[in-house]
Amino acid sequence: MFWLQDIKILTSAESKHSGLKGFCSRNIVIILGFSCVLAVIALITVGLTQNKPLPENVKYGIVLDAGSSHTTLYIYKWPAEKENDTGVVNQIDECKVKGPGISSYAQQTNNLGIYLTACMERAREVIPTSQHFETPVYLGATAGMRLLRLEDKKLADNVLNVVTNVLNRYPFDFKGARIITGTEEGAYGWITINYLLGKFTKKLRWFNLRQNENESQETYGALDLGGASTQITFVPQNQTIESPQNALYFRLYGKDYSVYTHSFLCYGKDQALLKKIAKNIQATNGTIQDPCFNPGYMRVMNKSDIYKSPCTRDFQETLKFPQLQIHGTGDFEKCQQSIIKLFDTSMCSYSHCAFNNVFLPQLQGQFGAFSAYYYVMKFLNLTSTEHLSQGNIIDKITNFCSQPWKELKMQFGDVKEKYLSEYCFSGTYIISLLQKGYHFTPDSWKNIHFMGQIQNTDVGWTLGYMLNLTNMIPAEQPMSAPLPHSTYIFLMVFFSLILTAVVIIGLIIFHKPSLCWKDMV
Repeated sequence: MFWLQDIKILTSAESKHSGLKGFCSRNIVIILGFSCVLAVIALITVGLTQNKPLPENVKYGIVLDAGSSHTTLYIYKWPAEKENDTGVVNQIDECKVKGPGISSYAQQTNNLGIYLTACMERAREVIPTSQHFETPVYLGATAGMRLLRLEDKKLADNVLNVVTNVLNRYPFDFKGARIITGTEEGAYGWITINYLLGKFTKKLRWFNLRQNENESQETYGALDLGGASTQITFVPQNQTIESPQNALYFRLYGKDYSVYTHSFLCYGKDQALLKKIAKNIQATNGTIQDPCFNPGYMRVMNKSDIYKSPCTRDFQETLKFPQLQIHGTGDFEKCQQSIIKLFDTSMCSYSHCAFNNVFLPQLQGQFGAFSAYYYVMKFLNLTSTEHLSQGNIIDKITNFCSQPWKELKMQFGDVKEKYLSEYCFSGTYIISLLQKGYHFTPDSWKNIHFMGQIQNTDVGWTLGYMLNLTNMIPAEQPMSAPLPHSTYIFLMVFFSLILTAVVIIGLIIFHKPSLCWKDMV
């Protein structure tokens, strides 16, 4: 009887012990699971909070390029946090103003308001309304206005005053309209090319993410051709810039640059054509046979239109006829001979000159040729990726010039007659300027690259202008993350340790549950 009673007592004790063990096991599992879930949630929350995308902190800028033949508005965008004191600027839009350059409105300035309206309204749409009042607007006038200022300073000032009044009506931060110098135009074009080509910053190696010190970062030279002027700009290595007026100094992305630049006013393609015609008028009876126009082409020009430019006054004569008739003969060699006479190479006061006694260092490195260089050569189909030799280009322009005008009109019926008729001259002028004016040889010709855009951004002086101006805008502090870095690291480590501890304890209990009950037996 007694042993049966002892068995009952033992069985009852074991049952109670088993129930207690199960109850404690469930509680431990629940606590560990709850702790694990909390630690995971905490880690995810801290990580997402700290690394959520920050609001885009950007600035906008507008530059109007008021050239001799047209005006173009460019809209740029860059981060408020700048890299090495120079903003990382990208072109996001452009708008070509309908009509000629602003200098053509000297006698009808009342039309300038309508002239600029469409593109300024476009800028309103592109730039967020909240950014309008802090978006700077700059207008830079180039060689067309330089010539107008030479001709009549009051007229030029009046045009700029009217433009200023027009642009002040818009809700942007208008910074002013001014005539930029030829030196500035050349220098800013140089900045644009090298910025877009990544020449101002060191490239990184993919594998070790270190700067490759041996990688060449030589800058490109810049060749700019407009309607009224042309510029050449480059960094001469180990050469002294003998004429101080042609030397500029820049500090961009932490590095100093000594740059040579010169602007030849009256040597843009439009003014050069007027100079050539004015020179050829002498000793004629009002009709000239011009090899720079296609055979069969005929143009009538008023004497006043030829001599109204300051660029042609040196050739002005008292002529008995009010109009001039031009008949094209389409001969490249004779055309080039007449163009070369525009470059005076009879004297040089320096060790090396371009023309007109202007100092030019020995050419070095690669050159980007843009603006009219590109547009003319593109039309003539001479900008292909396969680099053409100087001889190949001359052959193609020779063939184009010899093509009869009637055939040309049938082939390019959608091109305005004025532009189409001048491509023979423009192509020949480009060859002559590079060859005879700047002394590019057949060997160095391969270093010239005709460029229209780089990385979806137009090549020209305006982007360089904007880059330089962003240096004068104080850099803002980067928008900070929600948590200080030290707090973020502490919380991540703390919750990671909790999660690790919970996992280790859970594994121990799972594999050796007896460790939890040895004191209860």
